[in-house]
Amino acid sequence: MDAEPKSPQQEQGLDVDLRRHVAHHLVDRADVVVADTVATFPLSVGSRRLDADYCVKLGKLCVRLLADAILEGHLDSRGPGISELSAIVAERELSPDQLFMFVHIAMSTGIDELSLDPRVGATTEPWPQAAQIVRRAAFDLLAAWTTRSVYMPQRSSIEDALTTLHTRPVLDAVLPKECQRAERFEHWVSLMLIDVDNLSGINRAHGYGVGDRILERMGILLRAYFRQHDWVVRYAEDTIAVLLPETTPADALSLADRTRVMVEDRLTFRDYRTDQRAEVTVSIAVTSARALEGEPIDHERLSAEVEAALERAKGGGRNRVENVVLMPRLMSIEEATGHLGTTLEGIEALVAEGKLEPVKAGRHVRLERAAVEAMVRTRPD
Repeated sequence: MDAEPKSPQQEQGLDVDLRRHVAHHLVDRADVVVADTVATFPLSVGSRRLDADYCVKLGKLCVRLLADAILEGHLDSRGPGISELSAIVAERELSPDQLFMFVHIAMSTGIDELSLDPRVGATTEPWPQAAQIVRRAAFDLLAAWTTRSVYMPQRSSIEDALTTLHTRPVLDAVLPKECQRAERFEHWVSLMLIDVDNLSGINRAHGYGVGDRILERMGILLRAYFRQHDWVVRYAEDTIAVLLPETTPADALSLADRTRVMVEDRLTFRDYRTDQRAEVTVSIAVTSARALEGEPIDHERLSAEVEAALERAKGGGRNRVENVVLMPRLMSIEEATGHLGTTLEGIEALVAEGKLEPVKAGRHVRLERAAVEAMVRTRPD
């Protein structure tokens, strides 16, 4: 007896289940897909060479976008994922030919991995449709990137289309200059990273449009919240950076916590399909550094420290603030008198006794911070 034909609703349900399975399988095998893609992709093109770390970063994003395209059936050229892809492509001036080749290799590698899956692999009935879903996702990814490149080429280089904030290359250009200015005037400078907690989970639960609206609203909130001379930047897909010139560690930490509370209080969305509320919280990291003349701030270390602090904030339970203070190696004479509870004459006596070693730094005489702090620790109460 022949099986009854499936209804349109049943067919649609099977398609959704297949898409979900293919997307989850691709994400589960992401490390293998990325490693094989990078191993196959030619890193050298003419006189230019791409490093493997950059290609791994590109590969992880491409796999994530392929999974998104499979689940949603399309990719928005104005969305955060394609925005991040455009930024990564611009970072090394990757040509369209290189990007298309990279995505094609990732697609082929993903299909190869999928072919081994016992449920939808090459020996199963759904295999032709499953493989076609991955091919179509690669087409959607490249189509969305091409659309963005054609219609938003100038704006996307300095302004993020979704949040209307500055883009990451703007921060990369400004940060070294602000660090130099801090050295010239011996000011503090602070860098804050604000990461939306579990944005991917919110997208899965409520739809990718909700995630975009959260980022859009957050851009509006943060741009109005910070000072006019602060730099508010779309740092990554779900992360916003704020560069705070002339901001001490205490002020930066207080501002970070007020920002965390403000987002939790004011940024809430309702899923109109289910009438569920989407609670929005953020994890924040802030790193502060002070420069002295002759001892500049290492802007790369500042960025690395704040990124590491953000990972600690997320790993420590989210919806919290983590801060780091980077002190200069040297200390002014005036600062040393405060630490040691003495006078200028007392510092001169310690130098004469050989307990402190003066250091010439530019036009000034400084003291080693470690030596002063060691004296504070060993000083009797």
